[in-house]
Amino acid sequence: MIGNTGMRPSRRSLLTGGAALATTALLSSRSHRAGAAADLHLTAGPARVTLRDSPSPETGVWAYDGSVPGPTLRFRQGEIARIAVENRLAEETTVHWHGVRVPNAMDGVPYVTQKPIAPGETFAYEFRVPDAGTFWYHPHERSFEQVARGLYGAFIVEETTPIVVDRDLTWVLGDWRLGPDASINDDFGNHMDMSMGGRIGTTVTVNGHVPGPFAVRAGERVRLRLINAATARIFAPAFAGHRPRIIALDGQPVEPHEPEDGRIVLGPAMRADLVMDMTGKAGERFAVTDGFYPQFTYRLLEIAYADAPLRDHALDAGIALPPNPLSQPDLAAAERHEIVLGGGMMMGGDMMSGGDTMGGGDMMGGMMGGDMMGSDSDHIWTINGVSSTEHTHEPLLFLKRGRSYVFALQNNTGFHHPIHLHGHSFRIIARNGEPTRYREWRDTVLVAPKERVEVAFVADNPGDWMIHCHILDHQAGGMMATVRVG
Repeated sequence: MIGNTGMRPSRRSLLTGGAALATTALLSSRSHRAGAAADLHLTAGPARVTLRDSPSPETGVWAYDGSVPGPTLRFRQGEIARIAVENRLAEETTVHWHGVRVPNAMDGVPYVTQKPIAPGETFAYEFRVPDAGTFWYHPHERSFEQVARGLYGAFIVEETTPIVVDRDLTWVLGDWRLGPDASINDDFGNHMDMSMGGRIGTTVTVNGHVPGPFAVRAGERVRLRLINAATARIFAPAFAGHRPRIIALDGQPVEPHEPEDGRIVLGPAMRADLVMDMTGKAGERFAVTDGFYPQFTYRLLEIAYADAPLRDHALDAGIALPPNPLSQPDLAAAERHEIVLGGGMMMGGDMMSGGDTMGGGDMMGGMMGGDMMGSDSDHIWTINGVSSTEHTHEPLLFLKRGRSYVFALQNNTGFHHPIHLHGHSFRIIARNGEPTRYREWRDTVLVAPKERVEVAFVADNPGDWMIHCHILDHQAGGMMATVRVG
């Protein structure tokens, strides 16, 4: 269940700092800009950071370069990324470049694409970035704990010709399970989290801080990149008094449109790029609320207008992004495969869906009936009846390079599952038999309880690729598999 700390910011905490444009906790994080020949260095290790407002004590975290989120890595489309990752943790780690279509050897999956980086060792990643967009990076070794302790950061690839905006901002949304002293609860991988909704925290952060006001000026146009770096929480921010338009999902351009019901729904690992025209008046304030779990609706932050407008009219420049070089699947010739998601606290039983439970709600629903799979082991979740709790296992499917495929993802469980396919992006072509309006490209799709989602792609990136739930306790509990492209 959500506690009060950090989840319902007080009016005092929201107003502290006023509406000055130097609200750095929301507007920026440390950034590394790489040129075509530049080498970057990341160090994973313990650190102490301030997540809550003073006088709350610092929190011991694991971090890249001592900050949460880690430094934003910025490249231009087509550049080569060279990133040396040094491990100063007391355990092995890797880095997965989530959503970036990297060569298989650079994918960061332990014992599948590389040997884990041992304590004190450094591994050099090198790959070309083919797509412009919003991506992120995180470990794939014991990620249910390493990500929850703070190991993640934004990976931004700029378009050759960016759209015209006044500011291009990134919000990395985080979720923390903290005690009264601001320390991280170390109950990682417990059976309750693993068998139900995952590790839902007590404190939400934006760019590593409990957010204060988001300072804007009337007439301003902002590109806002949202990244859900939580291990389990589903976010659904709604911007009162504003009409954000979605221009990209999971880094891939989409026809600009306003979100359904005004909410931008992001399962773990999912991203959305928004364009927001600031149409309020000087001095006005508007709430950004999150009601994905209605009985735990909370105010994420406030939009605070400065006294002086930037301009007296909205920009009229276009906001559509150019497409990335993705292979279009041939649906008529595509080979189809069923991907059935099973297991959990309620095997095949009905539970509340549609975003109306979380934490304690899911817990109560899961305990009221049904059989629990794997009650005496970590093998709780399945893909096509198989529970895989280690990365190395026989591939689920063998795909021919260059061929089109349709995966029909059938969720037979009582919980949402954000399903991520490595090395590829796919088009979402149908939900519950109904064609999707935008046929959006994604690398992670949120599949609701009992829902059936069809995705299509070309298997054009050779190697063994993970497909798994990005609620990271679910992955650790068996909801992961490998597909081989060759």
